[in-house]
Amino acid sequence: QVQLVESGGGLVQAGGSLTLSCAVSTRTFSSYSIGWFRQAPGKEREFVAMAWRFGGTQYADSVKGRFTISRDNAKNTVPLQMNSLKPEDTAVYYCALSPHYTTKESEIEYWGQGTQVTVSS
Repeated sequence: QVQLVESGGGLVQAGGSLTLSCAVSTRTFSSYSIGWFRQAPGKEREFVAMAWRFGGTQYADSVKGRFTISRDNAKNTVPLQMNSLKPEDTAVYYCALSPHYTTKESEIEYWGQGTQVTVSS
């Protein structure tokens, strides 16, 4: 059974930084695309960033230039470095695993439980 466990959320002031991490329990980690989605209060869950299984990354326009996703296929982890945080980045952040090249929520096969990020102004 595949499990995703996020860590690293918390409270930070606007302009600050946080690093989220997701640990994935699967023997086939390198065969998946893996990334992050987020859901703010009263809003739908949205794509943030993905790291493709054969290399390369993709970001939502709202985080491009501020967030950096990477993947460690040896450790089965995917960190998300978040810089220059804004109050509108406040959300529950979810780690997501998919066998597809996708940014669509409907094509995500596995989800983590989520970690809260709160950015104060």
